[in-house]
Amino acid sequence: MKPFAYQAPVSIEAAVALLAEYGPRARPLAGGTDLLVQLRRGASDAALLVDVKRIPDLTRITFDPVSGLTFGAAVSCAELCEHPDVRAHYPGLVDAVRIIGGAAIQNRATVGGNLCNATPSGDSIPALIVLGAEAQLTGADSTRCVPVRDFCTAPGKTVRQPGEMLVALRVPPPAARSGAAYLRFIPRAEMDIAVAGAGAWLQLAADGTIADARIALSAVAPTPLFVAEAGAALIGQRPTEDAFAAAAAIAQEACRPITDVRGTAEQRRHLVGVLVKRALRMASERVAS
Repeated sequence: MKPFAYQAPVSIEAAVALLAEYGPRARPLAGGTDLLVQLRRGASDAALLVDVKRIPDLTRITFDPVSGLTFGAAVSCAELCEHPDVRAHYPGLVDAVRIIGGAAIQNRATVGGNLCNATPSGDSIPALIVLGAEAQLTGADSTRCVPVRDFCTAPGKTVRQPGEMLVALRVPPPAARSGAAYLRFIPRAEMDIAVAGAGAWLQLAADGTIADARIALSAVAPTPLFVAEAGAALIGQRPTEDAFAAAAAIAQEACRPITDVRGTAEQRRHLVGVLVKRALRMASERVAS
């Protein structure tokens, strides 16, 4: 591991100033479960780690029925999953966050880090996408919000600019008669990386038809994939197995899987069909629960 400097500021302003001073070679450190591994194997040449866990705004979770859920970029996966408002109102997010690593990892890893790491298999990202989440980025001179569906641009790459840091994630309040779910396939029972994953969100109209829907995939494209056309195909349909199968077929056509040591492209495409149907079914069941 190459030597690096370490700073632990206690304000967003101080953290951003350090990131601006060091430029691309400064890296925010939240959980560190990915970053420290990258440093050890020489995949990162960071000259400065800016530990953001001492910044109060980055470790806070708030929920309001009108404005929705906001949680800081340094909130651990365990804290998020254990929060009563998150468990009550965002079970689809809990589906994804609770399977990021084992218990030890859960208490250190963050959803913010999972997003910024930008791996195609990041479990939290499709769940955030279908829930309509936004990422708040703060730099020296400005703050901007970016839809999570647009955040990852390539494997390991995001829209975050040098000098910017992810401050918080914002999730809209649950819509009436809506439900969400996330599922993945892994070869082992736990602590594995998704071969394929699918997130789904549905909102039903008063007559029981689907008023809106969103579907997003993991591990089957260079970035987590929002499949707008699959959700659009469900609008006006009854939440039936046939409708879900048709949306799943569209998602299968949209995905761009590769063959690697974890699975073949054909297996991943097949899994997309299975997982999308199951996630839609689970989301539909949660509307009524």
